[in-house]
Amino acid sequence: MTSPLRIGIVGLGTVGGGTLNILSQHAELLAARCGRPVVVSAISARSRGRDRGVDISRIRWLDDPLGMASDPDIDVVVELMGGAEGVARQLVEQALLNGKSVVTANKALIAHHGIALAQMAEKTGAVLAFEAAVGGGIPIIKALRDGLAANRFLRIAGILNGTCNYILTTMWEHKRGFDEVLKEAQALGYAEAEPSFDVDGVDTAHKLAILTSLAYGCAPAIDHMHVEGIRRISLRDMEFAAELGYVIKLLGITSHTEGGILQRVHPCMVAADSPLASVHGVYNAVLAEGDAVGTVLFEGRGAGAGPTASSVVADIMDIARGVRYKPFTLPVAQLACLPFSGMDNLRCSYYLRLSVTDKPGVLAEVTGIFKDERISLRSFLQHSHQPGETVQLVLTTHDTQESAMLRAMAAIAALGSVKEEPHMIRIENI
Repeated sequence: MTSPLRIGIVGLGTVGGGTLNILSQHAELLAARCGRPVVVSAISARSRGRDRGVDISRIRWLDDPLGMASDPDIDVVVELMGGAEGVARQLVEQALLNGKSVVTANKALIAHHGIALAQMAEKTGAVLAFEAAVGGGIPIIKALRDGLAANRFLRIAGILNGTCNYILTTMWEHKRGFDEVLKEAQALGYAEAEPSFDVDGVDTAHKLAILTSLAYGCAPAIDHMHVEGIRRISLRDMEFAAELGYVIKLLGITSHTEGGILQRVHPCMVAADSPLASVHGVYNAVLAEGDAVGTVLFEGRGAGAGPTASSVVADIMDIARGVRYKPFTLPVAQLACLPFSGMDNLRCSYYLRLSVTDKPGVLAEVTGIFKDERISLRSFLQHSHQPGETVQLVLTTHDTQESAMLRAMAAIAALGSVKEEPHMIRIENI
């Protein structure tokens, strides 16, 4: 057995603690599978005294995490702090420039600075690995880079944020509103005290940018993406969706269209028998459509100590075995400069909910606007009500252009009979 692989871990929160536990509990198994021991040479975190479920008293502690980048007794730096800037970015840059390989779960760092970091790794021969950045314990990055590498990808769509999926699942199963369920998710530790990163779709956007790069051989392009969150999803929308045969999910979707790569994050209605409709709670799922393999689905826990740490350790094991690969599949110089498409070019079906005054002619006004935009309606719902009240109208369309749908919504919103801002949800055929 060869000399051990010596690693330094920065950040001992949920994932860092989970990584230490796996490395400690499975030490013999990992050594046998890697052909060499994997040892933790040093650790660093904000607090030294916190209980992490594993004895750290015998592991060398560094007060300055940046010291790991030049420590002669560390071969691989494992960055588990998070954040696209600050110490996390400095540590990864310095480690790579010093020829030390890096394993990270930091999706924001990779989405914003992944190409610059990959260039540093290429110059020094280091490995930059980030399996844990997308999908927690789901090995989706290895799948796109290796197992599905023979395919041209038509579309990749996924539930990429466990917090949002938990909120939407709980809203429907317990018939409760968004604000109430969000507070519960925060109390349970599924959502941060400041939840916008999750519920406004930013976390999903970072992960989707990475998947797009791997699928289409281009640089991550977080700035070329449409992003919406779930704050406007109501229990009423979920009830109408169920009546129409749909389930509401926050999806990240990337596809190669005639106008270029289209990246989008937004709530979607998917058919109740879709494979994504049955992914509940904190679980994640990624559906990939390849020209050769067809449609494949990867599902698993998208966060937490065990699942995410499993992916971190898998990357460490690759380095221990001597596996070498380019972070984004191709050398940076060979990544394509592909055009990106805007949402105006999207063509799909739509759900539209309107709050209108109950009086004759309202429906005719609305359908007249759709007729002017050459939008064909698929279905119409209006529940029983007392005469004279404001009522909810729900319409769904056949496939149409997003630009036409937005014009129709603006015209409908201007009608005197419409009492609230119209609410639109895209219907995704998955």
